[in-house]
Amino acid sequence: MTLATPVLHTARLRLRPFTGADADSLFALHSNAYVLRYWDSPPWTERARAERFIAMCRTMADEGSGARVAIDRASDGAFVGWCGLTGWNPDYRSASLGYVLGDAMWGHGYATEAARALLHWAFDTLDLNRVQAETDTRNVASARVLEKIGFVREGTLREDCVVNGEVSDSWVFGLLRREWRPSVVPSSVG
Repeated sequence: MTLATPVLHTARLRLRPFTGADADSLFALHSNAYVLRYWDSPPWTERARAERFIAMCRTMADEGSGARVAIDRASDGAFVGWCGLTGWNPDYRSASLGYVLGDAMWGHGYATEAARALLHWAFDTLDLNRVQAETDTRNVASARVLEKIGFVREGTLREDCVVNGEVSDSWVFGLLRREWRPSVVPSSVG
């Protein structure tokens, strides 16, 4: 079953499917060691990784396993980052949320706005019952984003990641349909 990647609009953002033209921006994002310091894999060292990521986004949509969208700022079209739902299971009505934004875009509420728009689509269109997210326990900014949009911290995965020889713990967050309070509804879907 395929899953059409949505195009979503908020007051300040546009979420859309990736295209080949995004490869340079995506590589710049994922090759930034500072941005990825809490990520579960090391920074990219070759641009071909961006092309493979974009191809994987198409494959996920074709297979119906998830949707990843590029995030652009509506005012000037600047690439902000991406967010996505992976591991979509229509039987369990569940998926996992993830996002990465460029460090110049931090502190503006873009992650919160983009995640809310994607969650609105997920609960309304995919009829999800549960969305899960994980973040490194040192990444308090990401934990705040998740809590701001209604996620509840459910537990800690001890020493679940080893990146560049560094062991880290992750917090597991969950958001249930009955707890979802869409305080900001996307301005349009299409």
